[in-house]
Amino acid sequence: MTTLIDMFSYSFMQRALLAGCLIGVLCAVLGVFLVLRRLSLIGDGLAHITFGSVALALFAGLQGAAMLLVSLPVVVLASLGILKLAHKARLGGDAAIGIVSSLGIALGVMLAVLGRGYGVDLFSYLFGSILAISRTELLVAAALFVTVLTLLWLYYHDLVALSFNEELASVGGIKSRFLNGLLAVLTALTVVLAMKLVGVMLISALLILPASTALQVARGFRMTVLLAVVCALISVVGGIILSFMLNLPSGATIILLAFGLFALAFLYRKVPRSSTSE
Repeated sequence: MTTLIDMFSYSFMQRALLAGCLIGVLCAVLGVFLVLRRLSLIGDGLAHITFGSVALALFAGLQGAAMLLVSLPVVVLASLGILKLAHKARLGGDAAIGIVSSLGIALGVMLAVLGRGYGVDLFSYLFGSILAISRTELLVAAALFVTVLTLLWLYYHDLVALSFNEELASVGGIKSRFLNGLLAVLTALTVVLAMKLVGVMLISALLILPASTALQVARGFRMTVLLAVVCALISVVGGIILSFMLNLPSGATIILLAFGLFALAFLYRKVPRSSTSE
């Protein structure tokens, strides 16, 4: 069996681990805001839009990093469209997400049928192919990583206030509509980046599970974010290593590890309560 030292000597493994860590951190940090705002489903909705954008890019003959030229603007516009639809059409957020995500799925299926011959490529984006990430895609991931974290840092306190009480934050002068749009756009960027890591079918789980795990045991907002990042990194690094060593699908392995951490955190929170009540 290939040793860990030999495994890390491969350039594709180095790119996979680095890109995976960047994306994992983004998903963990954004996931905390989304879970607290009860907007977890927006990740799933944008994942469906990403599926449609990938099908559109493949239909146009684009491959690799060039696909981001299609996926990024399409998914960003869709994220803003969800907010606009929920506000203008007087719909709940879940209904707006359902409408836009179903449109993305329908578009993807239609283009998949019309553009026969790229089914294998589309399958890899559905379920992840982190080991095939290119140097250009890694550079794009790094640039967006810096951009997203910088914006989160600039609006950190406003986003925290908005996460706990939107009405009170609005009364205090915080621009809730702008921040909601910013959060949706940052989530869209992260979802597009994560499609190579875990695939569009599992992106929402990477946004939800690390944050949900941290919320089981953490005390305080900053500790929650820190623990979410740790859980995401353990899941991503462990999942990539196990998938390489055991020839398993990387996306599914990462998500199963993330769920295992959530189960442990859930049991850790429950066991002391049951013992003290006895």
